[in-house]
Amino acid sequence: MENQFTNDKPIYLQLIDYFKMQIISGELTEGSRLDSVRDLAVKAQVNPNTMQKALSELERMGLVRTERTSGRFITDNKEMIKSMKKELAETEIEAFLEKMKALGLEKEEVVKIICEK
Repeated sequence: MENQFTNDKPIYLQLIDYFKMQIISGELTEGSRLDSVRDLAVKAQVNPNTMQKALSELERMGLVRTERTSGRFITDNKEMIKSMKKELAETEIEAFLEKMKALGLEKEEVVKIICEK
């Protein structure tokens, strides 16, 4: 877990984004067990309390579940993961289109450029 943290938002939110991307991309597979909070914190070079806060939020979102005595696991809810992937894609596309609009390009022009690639 090699993170380059930025100063534009809290570290725990950056950790949440990192884990979400790992889950959506399949690098963290459905139902797989996560390392302990302490081990994850050491790998990310963050305070264990910061990692705990991020994991608690992921659990609240339903992306991670805790099983007593067994640890934390990635959700095995494929529909939730698929929905999050679509939501993230839409967010990224909207941001991209806003940047293209700032360059003076209309949606149709952007699509044409993309199709040429």
